[in-house]
Amino acid sequence: MTNIAAIVGRPNVGKSTFFNRLVQARQAIVEETSGVTRDRHYGRSDWNGKTFSLIDTGGYVVGSDDIFEEEIRKQVALAIDEADVIFFVVDAREGIHVLDQEVANLLRQSKKKVLLVANKVDNPDRIADAQEFYSFGLGEPFPISAINGSGTGELLDEMVKLLPEEMTTIESDLPKFAVVGRPNVGKSSIINAFLGIERNIVTSIAGTTRDSIHTEYNAFGMNFILVDTAGLRKKGKVYENIEFYSVLRAIRSIEESDVVIILIDAQTGIEAQDLNILKLAEKNRKGVVIVANKWDLIEKENNTHLEYEKAIKERTAPFTDIPIVFTSVINKQRIFKVLEAAHEVYENRNRRIATSQLNELLLPIIQASPPPATTRGKYVKIKYITQLKTQTPQFVFFCNFPKDVKESYRRFLENKLREQFNFKGVPIQLYFRQK
Repeated sequence: MTNIAAIVGRPNVGKSTFFNRLVQARQAIVEETSGVTRDRHYGRSDWNGKTFSLIDTGGYVVGSDDIFEEEIRKQVALAIDEADVIFFVVDAREGIHVLDQEVANLLRQSKKKVLLVANKVDNPDRIADAQEFYSFGLGEPFPISAINGSGTGELLDEMVKLLPEEMTTIESDLPKFAVVGRPNVGKSSIINAFLGIERNIVTSIAGTTRDSIHTEYNAFGMNFILVDTAGLRKKGKVYENIEFYSVLRAIRSIEESDVVIILIDAQTGIEAQDLNILKLAEKNRKGVVIVANKWDLIEKENNTHLEYEKAIKERTAPFTDIPIVFTSVINKQRIFKVLEAAHEVYENRNRRIATSQLNELLLPIIQASPPPATTRGKYVKIKYITQLKTQTPQFVFFCNFPKDVKESYRRFLENKLREQFNFKGVPIQLYFRQK
């Protein structure tokens, strides 16, 4: 199970720049406007062989009329609740601000492992400025510059020491299915529906990881483990509707599963938060099934479900080869179909194609539609294809100019692989290497 680190602090201290530095990508919007990070950003990073999920929260603001800032304040409280380690970012150039004091008070009460990050120490003279943050009683401030990276190595060395040992989940050859989705889409109901089917519960092991319950089922002749993270820790009403909370939970359950069942509300359709969860599953190379629940509440005509599928695929593009199941948990409609689809995706994720078969089927297709010429006027020739011996489907195409294969041609090859072999619901990776 991967640990979670959260970045907190008031607006405009450089949290997003720090986040981008750690995930080595410009994923967050960085601009000089207070409160720009209103959505949360999720990334994965590693240091000294330890992998961790990183969450960049919005700025923490007290006593503001701005509803976004109120949400941001709650998100920081949630990050404190969920994270294993917290980076508290302050601005060494501006010095102590009243809002920094507010955050510091919250962190001191939390008893969490906190690293105090004095950002914007862009020259040696500023190192002394960072020392005033000692007064927060949160340990030694780490002077860093998120923009040029100075000081981040020492900070990460310290963070790695604070991370708890990664806890192991149940080792089992059975498929692990996680049900994830935004609040109020019916996660608990569908899990209860799975539990209500004829079954033999083989084991129910609570607390295998900090947050999830793994339950082994034998239902309809299928054996599987349900990774259930729904409603395990009771929260005050104030937290009930915060989508951030569901994403923190989703991160953990996605990492522990083989197939992610993304539950969406058929009435509202697929939303940004659902796409966030889909991207997380894709990044973690997990199988995906999309379930449109509350389908009984939709007025239907002849092609309603086909139009609905098309609309979903437009939002999930370029990853469109995903099974979509329409359910009504209340009416127990197509519940079994969800498990069936998840099982099929699990099989697809474990599919291994013989090298001879790959070359026999794909090389003629490649010869008929070869890659376009390079900017230097040279022709890319793909000579040989093989599947790597990895947990998930990954393929290597050996060719003369691997760096010149364009993204559009990669997509073409991926589509051909999907046409020839069933990889529905599974992200596949393509690599191009010199023969």
